[in-house]
Amino acid sequence: MNHIPVHLSTSSVYPENAAYAFDLAQRLGYDGVEIMVWTDPVTQEAGALNALAELHELAIGAIHAPTLLLAQRLWGWEPWGKIERALDLAAEVGAQCVVAHPPFRWQRGYAEGFVEGVAEREERWGVPIAVENMFPWRTGASAMQAYLPGPDPRPYPYEHVTLDISHAATAGTDALELARDLGPRIRHVHLGDSFGSFKDEHLVPGRGGQRCQEVLEFLVDQDFTGIVSLEVGTRRMSSPSREEALAESLAFAREHLGQHDLPGARRHTS
Repeated sequence: MNHIPVHLSTSSVYPENAAYAFDLAQRLGYDGVEIMVWTDPVTQEAGALNALAELHELAIGAIHAPTLLLAQRLWGWEPWGKIERALDLAAEVGAQCVVAHPPFRWQRGYAEGFVEGVAEREERWGVPIAVENMFPWRTGASAMQAYLPGPDPRPYPYEHVTLDISHAATAGTDALELARDLGPRIRHVHLGDSFGSFKDEHLVPGRGGQRCQEVLEFLVDQDFTGIVSLEVGTRRMSSPSREEALAESLAFAREHLGQHDLPGARRHTS
């Protein structure tokens, strides 16, 4: 059976920094780390990241480009410039892919050539750009399509996609159905739970109402060759609660990926 690596996103330890994320990932038994490029300068420097990876004996599985709303000023205002810097960083640290959100609707010039631009840069850099599924922005009964060409990657010919379970829930989409529809286009997975509220929840898997277990089992059945990355919101947790939550998240992933003897797995006693 193919071993599916389980990584910890640095976003899961926010507001702590990348160095803390590497240390925690090693202590808990994760296989590696996904880097969310953020104001922490370490997340932007290949040398520092490679040093942390070597120190903690962990892989760097993905670089998440700074395409979030709150990262609009990071690495300048030119959207393709952000993607290209992320591709450079991914190549320098040996990451499997770059994770990117689709453009915001107000980035019309960027959005108009986005699908073609993704394919062109993947070919030039030799690094997959895994476009992430997003969701409409909702308030009450109204919803605004904030992303172009759209928040759901299924209609668009992206070769590589990041499947985010919490985003699927916020969009009102069944994550297992989305996984089946995307099939071999799934390059990367963000594992986090949700109750499907208007807020993007990113709960510890198993603490919400999504089909996290079934998605993981589907990946195993499909001989998935990418990475499952825990993207769990711990911002308001104390340090002990955060570490407990991320240990629980790893144990959930290990169990439903059939990795019962690997670090971080639950130990079942008879």
